[in-house]
Amino acid sequence: MGGKKFTSAEAQLRPDSKFNDIQLARFINCVMKSGKKSVAQRCVYDCFDIIQEKLSKETSPDAPKEAIEVFRMAIDNVKPFVEVRSKRIGGANYQVPMPVNRKRQQSLAFRWILESVRGEKGRPMANKLADELYNAARKEGKAMMTRDQTHRMAEANRAFAHFAN
Repeated sequence: MGGKKFTSAEAQLRPDSKFNDIQLARFINCVMKSGKKSVAQRCVYDCFDIIQEKLSKETSPDAPKEAIEVFRMAIDNVKPFVEVRSKRIGGANYQVPMPVNRKRQQSLAFRWILESVRGEKGRPMANKLADELYNAARKEGKAMMTRDQTHRMAEANRAFAHFAN
């Protein structure tokens, strides 16, 4: 029996130091550029401080109390359930809607949030990230628009769903 050739990233990932959250640790790794983890951590934690400040001014009773809750809500809201995949059938390419598995949902949510944050220029990363997460938790913002666009594409191509397998 051949052993595993590589170790699972799942097994190696440690929860982040401040909130003890695996999902947040993975997000920090996605924020990280050129292996500068401490910079990414500082950026994310500063962002959480900004969100916490916003929450303290929030009057709505059903608003989350903690920044980590806002983060979780934002990720859950941005996760797509279906996406279109290009499939070649009989010489024609069809956009076939397919369900998205859990891992891919999370990575797409991370990617879309970070794309929308990095696409915006002129402000510190922590501020932009705080705004985007806060908006996504309220079902607004660029990342949510990307998700809605993806769902709309899948809905428009529902006629080709029978090609999915």
